[in-house]
Amino acid sequence: MMNNYKKLENFYKGKRVLLTGHTGFKGTYLSVILSHMGAEVYGYALPAPTEPSLFEILFGEGSSKESAEDLRMASQKDIKISGSCIGDIRDFEKLKGFLLEVRPDVVIHMAAQPIVRESYRTPRETFETNVMGTVNLLEVLRNDNDSRMISFLNVTTDKVYENREMADYAYKEDDKLDGYDPYSNSKSCSELVTHSYRNSFFKDRDNVRISTARAGNVIGGGDFAKDRLIPDCMRAYMLNQKVEVRNPLSTRPFQHVFEPLFVYLTIAMEQALDPEMAGYYNVGPDECDCVNAGELCDLFKKHARGFDWVNRAETDAPHEASFLRLDNRLIKETFDWEPKWHIGEAVHASVAFCEALMHGNVAAGEELLSQLKEYTEND
Repeated sequence: MMNNYKKLENFYKGKRVLLTGHTGFKGTYLSVILSHMGAEVYGYALPAPTEPSLFEILFGEGSSKESAEDLRMASQKDIKISGSCIGDIRDFEKLKGFLLEVRPDVVIHMAAQPIVRESYRTPRETFETNVMGTVNLLEVLRNDNDSRMISFLNVTTDKVYENREMADYAYKEDDKLDGYDPYSNSKSCSELVTHSYRNSFFKDRDNVRISTARAGNVIGGGDFAKDRLIPDCMRAYMLNQKVEVRNPLSTRPFQHVFEPLFVYLTIAMEQALDPEMAGYYNVGPDECDCVNAGELCDLFKKHARGFDWVNRAETDAPHEASFLRLDNRLIKETFDWEPKWHIGEAVHASVAFCEALMHGNVAAGEELLSQLKEYTEND
């Protein structure tokens, strides 16, 4: 069931899909995927958070817009966003106005302050964005008396769990939620907010289906965020420099960005078709895709000629979990899912995008579309 692209395409074609955080890394990829499927894509987010940004490369103004037009012609597909509202998820009235104007069939909530280190610098803003942003969105849905079907998915993180730092343990959906740092804890709160609204206001409203998806670390071409390893590797590679790794023994499950995005689309589709499919799901890779930062850099080095890294372990760094892995059995059993690209393919795709970007925006965009075609072939 899970890897059936045609079924997803048939469902989303013509659907009005609202993405919060659409200008971010995952949001841009999801906008491209949905556009390919024929959905009407609407986005609500702050301006693209990085410079450069994948969103600006594909959907931006000026020279980026020309690149996007070239990309559309080259791909023979209309890659577009039907409506984009630049706004803060904390601005309730603006969010409400846009949501009621769009009247979406599907809402995928990804807008967030997503960086652990930034959450130590700006804890109040992190909690406001990640908690009250979720409250605002659900509050709009609560007061929307339209009888149309709405499928809502809140995207959180693998860091929502109380981390026991146990190398032989994979966190299950019913484990305790209690993230340590402000980012992780704010996403735990976002989960609990979603649970509360679902139980308090939507139990007897069959037309609103609600789930959450707890995803781990994603990698792929076009991520330019700070304080993330693959973007750091990409920047160092393009500048012919060594990347400095601050936590080389920190172990994480890594997956290509396509993996969770297609799971998100499947959850939203399946719960719209059957309310019994709504729930709380770990969206993580297999155990073989859990590697430490040093191993990930070695994989990048394998595919990127001339790249290298150096250990710059910090003794006074803010706390970050050294090990975290999700149990993905529920998503496999519920949706008959198996990962298509493992860590090797994910790193290879990241390097291929990086090398294409060295030849310009259009080449990078065409590489992304080529990877999407490769990923969805044989479904």
